[in-house]
Amino acid sequence: MSLLHNFLFNVYPYLCLGVFLMGSVARFDRDQYTWKSDSSQMLRARQLRWGSNLFHGGILFLFFGHLFGQLTPHAVYELVITAQQKQVLAVVAGGVAGAACFVGLTMLLHRRLFDPRIRLTSHRTDLAVLVILWVQLSLGLATLPASLRHASDPQTMIVLANYLQGIATFRPDAALLAGIDWHYLVHMVLGMTIFLLFPFSRLVHIWSGFASVGYLFRPYQVVRARRLNVPAGHNVPHSAR
Repeated sequence: MSLLHNFLFNVYPYLCLGVFLMGSVARFDRDQYTWKSDSSQMLRARQLRWGSNLFHGGILFLFFGHLFGQLTPHAVYELVITAQQKQVLAVVAGGVAGAACFVGLTMLLHRRLFDPRIRLTSHRTDLAVLVILWVQLSLGLATLPASLRHASDPQTMIVLANYLQGIATFRPDAALLAGIDWHYLVHMVLGMTIFLLFPFSRLVHIWSGFASVGYLFRPYQVVRARRLNVPAGHNVPHSAR
């Protein structure tokens, strides 16, 4: 198990990140016509609307919560709150966002699996990603009671944060995870796997969502009226003026 442990937590993260980045670039370069979310909003529109809003709102909160919560150095956030307070905040806020995301994803998964017309338009990779996301959310919600019990001694969360910060700074240390409960480890491996499958599913449309922020900062498009040189005595049609 030591060899598998070292592979999963020292090598696998970089394998997933490499496929995530290079695969996204390759797909955008070679298959731009597939770079879309494959919307099926004409079918079961009400269920889609509720499920999509709950899922997207919850998943964005969870993503940025994990990103900043785990990768922010302890010395930075301890200027504002203690590790115990951060743990309680993560459990409460993450629990609410996770529950909303779980309900929305369950609605979307039910709609995609049990409507024959929608299922025909679904790719196997997309279904696999939805199922993995559902299992990932279930595991995350299942860890909340244990995380709340650790609030008085948040050593487990500090160890996990140290490990993830080591991954981000290219100093992986799988030995830090020795003794960590299995559900935290499976939660991390599933999260890495989602990045691995990302370029091959409809999740690539997330890049377009982030890229659209660039429109807020682009310069104004200058439009000038064009002057027509018309010989004397000729009338200019009104549509051409």
